[in-house]
Amino acid sequence: MSAAWQEEFLSGKVLLVNKPLQWTSFDVVKKIRILTGVSKVGHAGTLDPLATGLLIVCTGKFTKSINDFMAKEKEYAGTITLGSLTPSFDLETEPEQIKSIDHLDEAKIQAAINPFLGEIEQMPPIFSAIKKNGQAAYISARKGVEVKLDPRKVTIHEFQIPLIEMPKVHFKIICSTGTYIRSIANDFGATLGCGGHLSSLCRTRIGQFELKDAITITDFEAYINQLKASN
Repeated sequence: MSAAWQEEFLSGKVLLVNKPLQWTSFDVVKKIRILTGVSKVGHAGTLDPLATGLLIVCTGKFTKSINDFMAKEKEYAGTITLGSLTPSFDLETEPEQIKSIDHLDEAKIQAAINPFLGEIEQMPPIFSAIKKNGQAAYISARKGVEVKLDPRKVTIHEFQIPLIEMPKVHFKIICSTGTYIRSIANDFGATLGCGGHLSSLCRTRIGQFELKDAITITDFEAYINQLKASN
């Protein structure tokens, strides 16, 4: 029999969580299952372990709305480091193919935004959860097995670079669901002829839901302990 404080989670709740660095999205789901004692918990849109920011977690009947949340546009802030590539397009793997960035200035960097605006064809990273032959691509990639993925159409509604601190380029991107920001970082570096990789990422918005309204895992745990104590 469930406790009185569990009822709101069992019947259905939408939680806005600020995902910590190094946690997988499933780590967050697992933690919430343990804290609430509710098994019907899921998230609406994966964030990579090296990304932080807004993760929508649904419990109970609201798990049926996960696909609706996933379809909403996303907003991100982060940094691209120019002058080197990584196989994973981020810092999961070591930088390689170091190239000079001496030829770059702010005008060239800002102009490189243009090919990424609107509907584009994007090649997903091989270090991704996309299924290939029934297995997540990253599993094969980490074993050094060649993975071939198909390009996909995504839409970039907004791409801004408010600050350049070479070799880091700080960006804001608003995009459709299914967009890989790591791929944008990699392709942006290729456009500039020097390579680039994603060095930090934070999801700041999903549709009308904003990071400023999200709760940390630490605060959520304290909230659950308070509920338990008051019942």
